[in-house]
Amino acid sequence: MAETVRAATTSPPVRSTYRHGDLRRALLDAGIALARDGGPDAVVLREATRRAGVVPNAAYRHFASRQELLQAVRAAALSALATAMESELAGLRRRRDPAVFARARLRAIGSSYLRFAQAEPGLFRTAFWAPEELPDTAGPGKAGPSGLDPFELLGAALDGMVEAGALPRARRPGAEYLAWSAVHGLAMLVIDGPLRRLAPAQAREIEQRLIDMVEKGL
Repeated sequence: MAETVRAATTSPPVRSTYRHGDLRRALLDAGIALARDGGPDAVVLREATRRAGVVPNAAYRHFASRQELLQAVRAAALSALATAMESELAGLRRRRDPAVFARARLRAIGSSYLRFAQAEPGLFRTAFWAPEELPDTAGPGKAGPSGLDPFELLGAALDGMVEAGALPRARRPGAEYLAWSAVHGLAMLVIDGPLRRLAPAQAREIEQRLIDMVEKGL
């Protein structure tokens, strides 16, 4: 009897229809929750339908395959990252010197990227998981409030540095790839590599030194 009660309280009722036309949102929310807990490999359409409380056939009207659901979850993860980056930028205090402010914006981009990776490792892994069978097409859902995705936010920060005289125009082409590679590499080492055992204070110190290196090396 106890097992029956427990099952009834932990498993959502299975339905063949979904009211109010919000099944796609419910499936996407379930996929995001799966990614948050277990990364891209955990995003399975059948489990998403179970969590949404519908039979699998009902889900196929919105996501024809696991790949379609995963692509939507990836877009949502990128959007969450972009939103976190924009929130960090919005909190910056305006500086009198445009060059100092432009550098602060670049640093905020790097810091927020690294913090998101550590706070949401499952979503971070999902955002940048791109197997060959899952095309990385541009589209709605990947951007933050400004309409820019994470890579575009980095590019905008670098453009701002050029305009403020903090970065020579001749060194601007391709600079986003150098900065992104460095910061993303550290993020992966911290969440999946040998640096995951670092104490938080040590991780913060390394992050700031890396951002120093990026800022001065561009």
